[in-house]
Amino acid sequence: MSMTDTIADMLTRIRNACMAKHEKVDIPASKMKIGIAKILKEKGYIQNYKLIKDGKQGILRITLRYHDGKPVILGLERISKPGRRQYRPADELPMIRNGFGMAIISTSKGLMTDEDARKARVGGEVICAIW
Repeated sequence: MSMTDTIADMLTRIRNACMAKHEKVDIPASKMKIGIAKILKEKGYIQNYKLIKDGKQGILRITLRYHDGKPVILGLERISKPGRRQYRPADELPMIRNGFGMAIISTSKGLMTDEDARKARVGGEVICAIW
């Protein structure tokens, strides 16, 4: 079975692992997924991530973060989908949960949060929202 939306699969695996209170989750690796994991770690949504070489594409192991037994990630949503891409200029980037969440944007300068994209005055594809 071929998978058409690997980013949605990553977000679903993280969401399910958080609900089941797992410590770690393994995801097939790609450059985009590693970039998303890097942003999640920088912003404090996950504890850590590690790329495990397996001779194929590799495995991205994400260590989830909890606060008082509750997951730090309350929700994940895929915004731009393969069937309908969502592109926004810098002044129209979405505010997630009135600034309490963040959107990950794929710009010409690489992956960045909506806040960083507004500061850099660049738009791009709105990949997902996290809160």
